[in-house]
Amino acid sequence: MLYHLTIFGELPLSILPITGFGWMGVDLFFVLSGFLIGQQVLKPYQMGQKLSISDFYKRRAFRILPSYLVVLSLYFLAPGWREFPSLSPLWKFLTFTMNFGFSYDRRAFSHAWSLCVEEHFYLALPLLVMLLMRRPSARKTIASMVFVVVFGIALRAFLITHYPDDVLTMIYFPSTTRLDGLLVGAGLAILRTFRPSWWNTLMHRGHTLFITGAVFIGCVFWMFGAYGLGESTGSAKWGVIIGFPLLALGLGLITASSISKNGWLARVRVPGAEFIATLAFSLYLTHKAVAHFIKLHFAQLTSTQGPESWLLYAAGCFSVAILLHVAIERPFLRLRDRAIRHKPAPAFEEELREEPAL
Repeated sequence: MLYHLTIFGELPLSILPITGFGWMGVDLFFVLSGFLIGQQVLKPYQMGQKLSISDFYKRRAFRILPSYLVVLSLYFLAPGWREFPSLSPLWKFLTFTMNFGFSYDRRAFSHAWSLCVEEHFYLALPLLVMLLMRRPSARKTIASMVFVVVFGIALRAFLITHYPDDVLTMIYFPSTTRLDGLLVGAGLAILRTFRPSWWNTLMHRGHTLFITGAVFIGCVFWMFGAYGLGESTGSAKWGVIIGFPLLALGLGLITASSISKNGWLARVRVPGAEFIATLAFSLYLTHKAVAHFIKLHFAQLTSTQGPESWLLYAAGCFSVAILLHVAIERPFLRLRDRAIRHKPAPAFEEELREEPAL
């Protein structure tokens, strides 16, 4: 959110060194999604059962579509809601394909690109798991994961060589080049589900996981720091080619550290984090449009870039997110639980029932 507000020019220049790397937040989201959703898909097999694809897709549909369609309707029916004048065609949003062939001439609701990647992951993961579990093999699983990493590196290298001026539209947004975070998260889920002894070994090395992850992320900071995400020269070029898997691995190690009993992050309880996590999906959908509305109608207050400007943006974004969560998101989560009540949720799903943005 801070990264997007910086794009709008709303935050003091002094925090640009931090918010300039805010785009990495979506990579962390992909790692968390791969980890949490991966566990949901894999757990039935650990219990000697088979995955119900219909129930999985129903849960995802109840979780994602109601709030998404409400916000999408606002973008198309209320042009004043948009943070930029033009939108991609409606069919691209409805089919979750707007992240392919993206154009900055139609950049309103552009942050929906990451939701498109998620939907493709939801579609592909259960089918791939079912295929691999017909004859389970660690060798086949590892080979599949290595193929995804190598394919992504090769594809990004090809694209940045042939389309050096279109790094963001050709590489950053499309699902085919952004699978690393989801893969790392799913890899953690595989270890936790099918290799508990290996997982327990990792959980006893929380500090090591954190430090190693921080080193990987530091390398990515260095790669992109001198030039920027959209550049195709210098260290940023190598950042585009190999930086995304390094970043995903670093974030995956820190994620594992955060649930390790002796990890530093596991010892920290952040006040208000649960509240923000509950609203995460609603905030994600609405924050750019709300920020634009505030900038447009409260120009005198926002031009100061002082504390009152920050408070106004925070109050506006959270107020709209609360309204969307209470009016749309929460009722459909309850409806989802009633619709699938005939099949008791396994214990592992209880901890994931209110996953904030998945």
